[in-house]
Amino acid sequence: MFETILLGIFSSALVVCILSDCSILYALIFGLMIFSFYAYEQGHAPRRIFDMWKAGIGTIKPILITLLLIGIITAYWRAAGVIPAIIFYTSDFFTPTIIFLMSFWLCALISVLTGTAFGTSATMGTICAAIADSLGVSIFLTGGAILSGCYFGDRCSPMSTSALLVATLTKTDIYKNIVGMIRTSIIPLILASALYFIAGIMFVSEGLTVIAAKELFSRSFEINFIVLIPAILIIVLSLLRLKVQLMISASILACAVVAIELQGISFVELIKIAVFGYYPSDLELAKLLSGGGIVSMAKVLAILCISSCYAGIFQATGFMNSLQALMIRLGKEFSPFFSIIVASTITSMISCNQTLAIMLTHQLCKKVEPRAEIFAINIENSAVVISPLIPWSIASAIILMPISAPQSSIFAAWYLYLIPLCCLASKRVIK
Repeated sequence: MFETILLGIFSSALVVCILSDCSILYALIFGLMIFSFYAYEQGHAPRRIFDMWKAGIGTIKPILITLLLIGIITAYWRAAGVIPAIIFYTSDFFTPTIIFLMSFWLCALISVLTGTAFGTSATMGTICAAIADSLGVSIFLTGGAILSGCYFGDRCSPMSTSALLVATLTKTDIYKNIVGMIRTSIIPLILASALYFIAGIMFVSEGLTVIAAKELFSRSFEINFIVLIPAILIIVLSLLRLKVQLMISASILACAVVAIELQGISFVELIKIAVFGYYPSDLELAKLLSGGGIVSMAKVLAILCISSCYAGIFQATGFMNSLQALMIRLGKEFSPFFSIIVASTITSMISCNQTLAIMLTHQLCKKVEPRAEIFAINIENSAVVISPLIPWSIASAIILMPISAPQSSIFAAWYLYLIPLCCLASKRVIK
C-alpha cells in the first residue's frame, strides 16, 4: 500500500512538471528523494542507500561512455558534412505523394547510422519537416512518420543506447538481439511503409517544389562520396560486430580527417565542436544542422543516471515485488509478451522516459520470460516503442517539439504500434 502511495506522489510530481512546462528532471530528483526515503524507512542506512545508487549506475557504465561518444559523433557528422551529403544524394527522391514514406525511411536510415532518436529528429527530422512544410502537406502525418523513423534505429541500431541498455540488463549479445529485432520488424516495416505511401496518395496533391536544402548544403560543404566514409564505416564495422564504442570512435576519427582535409575545419575548432556541438555562422544553415556535442547529452545523461538509481533502490528493497507478482500471473494466464506489454505501458506512463521504462520493465518481468534472448527481444518490441507513444513522455516530446508537430502525431506513428501488435499476433514470437 505504501509503495502505491509513493508511486502516486511521484506520478503527481511528473504531471505538475509537465503541466507547468518545467524540466522533468525536477520530478525525477524529487522521485529519487522519496524512493530513498522509502529505503530509509525499510531500515537501510544512508550509506547503504548510496550503495544502491552506485549499484544502479554501475549497470549502465558502458552506456554512459557510449552516450558521450554519440554526442561527439552527432556533432562531427554535421561538421564533416556527412548528414548534408546523405540529404544531398537523397533529396531528389522527394515528391509530394511520397513525402510521408520518404520521411519515415530517411529518418529510419539516419537513426540506424547514429543510434539516437533525438539526434535524428534534430537533423533529418528537421529537414523532412521543412520539406513537408514547403509542400504544404499535413504536419500531423509528417510528424508521425518522423517519430516512427526516429525510433526505427533507436530500437535496432548497434549504436543505440536503448539497445545497449537492453543487452546489458539481460546479459545478451547486442548483435544477436539486432538480428531478432530485424526479423520481428519486417512485417511492421512493410505495413507501415504501405500506410505512409497510401496516406501520401490520399492526402497530398502533386505539385512542384524546389528543395533549397540541397543547394544550401552544396555551397556550404565539399560534398562527394568520400564524405560518406564515416557513415559507411558504421555499417561495415557493425557487420563485423566490432564493439560499439570502438565502432563509433572509428567513425569519429574518420569524421575528423574529413572535416580537416575537405571542410577546412581546424583541429582546435574540432575540439570545441566535440564539446559544445556544431553551430555554423550561416543562419540558414544553422536552422538545419545546429546541435550535437557532449554538452547536448547532459540532460539525457542526468535522466539516465537518476533512472538507474531508481532501479538500484527498487532492486535492493523489493519495491516492485507486488507488481512483479501480477506480471507473472498475467504471463501465465495470457502470454509472456502480453505481460511485458502491460508492464511496459505502466512503466512508460509512470517514468515519462524510455530509459526508466526499460529498466523497470526488466525488473518486473525478468521472471515472466526466463529465456534471456527472447526476453531481450520482447523488451525491444514493447518498452522501447511504447514509451514514445505516451503523450507526456519526453521520448515523444523531444522528437515532435523541434519540428513543430502536434502531440497528436503519436497517433500517426504507425510503425511503433505495429511492432507490438504484430508480435502479439505471432505465437512463435511471444511463446
